Amino acid sequence: MRQWLGSIVFTLYLFISVALFSFVVLASAPFGHRVTYRLCVYWADSARYLLRKLCRLDHVVQGLENLPRQNTVLLVKHSSAWEALAVLKHFPTQTWVVKRELLFAPLLGWVLMLLKPIAIDRRSGRIAVQKVIDEGRKRLAEGFWIVIFPEGTRVPPGESRRYGLSGALLASAAGRPVVPVAHNAGVYWPRRGWLKRPGTIQFAIGPAIPTVGREPREVVAEVRAWIEARIAEMDSPPAE
Repeated sequence: MRQWLGSIVFTLYLFISVALFSFVVLASAPFGHRVTYRLCVYWADSARYLLRKLCRLDHVVQGLENLPRQNTVLLVKHSSAWEALAVLKHFPTQTWVVKRELLFAPLLGWVLMLLKPIAIDRRSGRIAVQKVIDEGRKRLAEGFWIVIFPEGTRVPPGESRRYGLSGALLASAAGRPVVPVAHNAGVYWPRRGWLKRPGTIQFAIGPAIPTVGREPREVVAEVRAWIEARIAEMDSPPAE
């Protein structure tokens, strides 16, 4: 009962705080991207704090030493809403490749536009890939790290979908490596699930993988192999 109550209160906080913080963030637009971005980080900090206090769900990070000094492309497993909070915490100033429909969401979409995302129509195939490359190179030149969910959508724990090539193509075009990121958040905070299970999420950052002069499919295969193998090694929460 305690876990359900904490999970419900936390979820309600997410819904309410997104609306309230959105007004604050939108009001900060005249002060520039740095202020807007910092406010979003503060919101993510508050959500992680309440997740720990209300749901007894924390996390540990491994591999921060693997992050290159120069900004680059991060390929992150997507199995929960939790990783959106984690990447804001553990990676430098960043932007994300997102589906274009998110920009049409009231408040949230307007805030997202201020954060300079690369918004794509996933049905447009090569056009979407080229947009990731073209706009991604501009964002990298501006100093942003680029977060890409290579499977394109949230995938339940224990499952895997085809990894897209756009991250490897962008990194190669910009002369940068890609960094794989694995975690097991989906077993604690499942998609469309109100109940958050107590425990410790493992968040692992892998070694940078070179892309220049390599076949993109080879790079993506290496990324996928590392992420999926690392997730398979992670602990699962105890059975209820």
